[in-house]
Amino acid sequence: MMADHGDDKVQQGIEHLQTAAREVIRATRSLLDAAEELVDDPKALQDIAAAVASVAQAAAGRFRAPGAPPTADDADDGHVQRIKVD
Repeated sequence: MMADHGDDKVQQGIEHLQTAAREVIRATRSLLDAAEELVDDPKALQDIAAAVASVAQAAAGRFRAPGAPPTADDADDGHVQRIKVD
């Protein structure tokens, strides 16, 4: 009787793992579909990158002390800034 109970638990565990594996596969397919769409439409990727940069910039501004002078990052022109390190 105890062996049957243990076998049921093992079977339930296997079924849960199978269900979880199927969910991971579905999620991975969705991620790959989204990646493929971005590859097909580079403008969408640029838009997403710009939106993320805008949100990051706004978030960084919230961490600046009130009345603090602007930093070099506030005047970012989008170009690479070379910083000499000795």
